[in-house]
Amino acid sequence: MDEDMSKRFPNGLWRKIGMAWRGIALGTLMGLALPGLAVPKQAQAAAPAILILGDSLSAEYGIARGAGWVKLMEDRLRAEGFDYSVVNASISGETTVGGKTRLPDLLARHKPEVVVVELGANDALRGLPLQNTEANLREMVQRSQKAKARVLLVGMRIPPNYGQDYTERFFNIYPRLASEAKVPLVPFLLEGIVSRPDWFQSDRVHPTAQAQKTLLDTVWPQLEPLLKSSASRR
Repeated sequence: MDEDMSKRFPNGLWRKIGMAWRGIALGTLMGLALPGLAVPKQAQAAAPAILILGDSLSAEYGIARGAGWVKLMEDRLRAEGFDYSVVNASISGETTVGGKTRLPDLLARHKPEVVVVELGANDALRGLPLQNTEANLREMVQRSQKAKARVLLVGMRIPPNYGQDYTERFFNIYPRLASEAKVPLVPFLLEGIVSRPDWFQSDRVHPTAQAQKTLLDTVWPQLEPLLKSSASRR
C-alpha cells in the first residue's frame, strides 16, 4: 500500500474501501449490486465482433475521433442490418511484428467472427525485410483462421521513391498471400483517393476526414460477403 494513502486512511480504512469497491464491481458484473445497475438481458448475449488490426490509416490519425472509416463502418453495419460489435485495435505506427504480437490476446479476448488485417505499410516505409513482413502477415492470417475467424486482407502501396523493385515486391505480397490463404483482398486501401491530393493531410500520407467514406467504400465490397445478417443467426 502507498505510504501516503496509509497516512490519509489509517486503521485499515483504505483496505476496507478497496474491498468495498471490489464487492461493488463484482456485484455489478453479476447484475446483483444495485437494482438500477442490473445487467440487461440484451447485454448478456453480446453481438459477434469484427476485429480491425491496423495502423494509423485505421486509427483516425490526425482527424476527429469518430470520423474514421472504421467508425463509419459501424454505422453502415447497423444501417444494413448486420448485428456486429467492432473492435478497432489499430495503432498509429504499428508494424506487422507488433500486430502479430498483439493478435493472440485480441483473439482470445474478443473471439471475433471477422478479422480485418490492415498492416504492412510501416514495415515498408522503414525498409524492413519484405520476407519478414510476408511471414508476419501470413502468421496473422493463419492464427485468425485457426481461431475460426473469417479474414479480410487489406493491401497497400508505398511511394515509388523506395525503388521500383522494392515497391512492387511489397505490393505483390498481398495478392500472393490472399491466394495462398484463400482469403478476400482489398488490393490497395487508398485506391479511391490517391488521385485526390486535397484529400490528404499536410504530411501527404494520411487521409483527411473527407476521404474516410471513400476508404470504407473501398473495403466494403470485400467485407460484406464475410458478414452474416441478424436474421441468418436465428
